[in-house]
Amino acid sequence: MKWHVLRPLWVAIGLVASIFVARVFLVPDDFGVHGDTFTYGFHRLSNVQEWKDFPVKYKGRESCEECHEENLAALNGSTHQTVECENCHGPSIDHPDPNEFLPLDKDRALCLRCHAFLDYPNTDRGALVSIVDRTHKRRYECVKCHNPHDPKEYYE
Repeated sequence: MKWHVLRPLWVAIGLVASIFVARVFLVPDDFGVHGDTFTYGFHRLSNVQEWKDFPVKYKGRESCEECHEENLAALNGSTHQTVECENCHGPSIDHPDPNEFLPLDKDRALCLRCHAFLDYPNTDRGALVSIVDRTHKRRYECVKCHNPHDPKEYYE
């Protein structure tokens, strides 16, 4: 064979060999050796313990109940009863520490994550009302007119 063919071939073979050598040093020993329970076996077994040691950021609705009974009562009687408090207020990892305040995200985009009208065929709309963002009071935040704990209650 001519050198103009052999040189690129040797370079390609060297590149593939260097990738295999680098893989031996860079990929952890516990990567993909724990069975078929994870997609394609691409999972590091020690990662399970790392996630168990990671601090929980979301506490759930039960942690809000002892201080915010009236808001929870309104929420449980409304169409937002399936929405967790932390979806709007953010994670309550350190709340109710004196310095930790959970502000309500009043951004319109937050409400539109669930309430945007998506014109897809065979879409199950569920219990939440869908709005067309372009025509529904665009200049206002949703909380200006609607109580987030009970959206049927209007402020106007």
